[in-house]
Amino acid sequence: MKTTHLLANLQFHDANPNADPIYVDKNGRVILFTLKPGQSIKGHDVPQSPFYAVVLQGHGFFAGSDRQERRFSPDDLLIFDPGEEHFVRADSDGLVFVGFLHGAPSNTSEKIGGEIVRNRN
Repeated sequence: MKTTHLLANLQFHDANPNADPIYVDKNGRVILFTLKPGQSIKGHDVPQSPFYAVVLQGHGFFAGSDRQERRFSPDDLLIFDPGEEHFVRADSDGLVFVGFLHGAPSNTSEKIGGEIVRNRN
């Protein structure tokens, strides 16, 4: 079993949102996103995987393929279908969320990485 504390040592960047790969292997990815107030992630999609997001801290506006922004809070789960374009914008209190993806097609080796691996005891 591997573990980590998601809200410990959060890193925010002034110029852009931060995406920290917490765990990556050939089966999937876990990414911790931190956005300062007003920062946004432009529309993009994940063609080969659904994208699951769980808001951990703060509030943010998320939009799916319909481009209609909705405000989400801690404990909210968002599910985007494979290939569904999605957008994110932090509210005035910033935003921290974790995203989960199936598979990592570019990782064809048995190599694993991310914060959990770096901090393994």
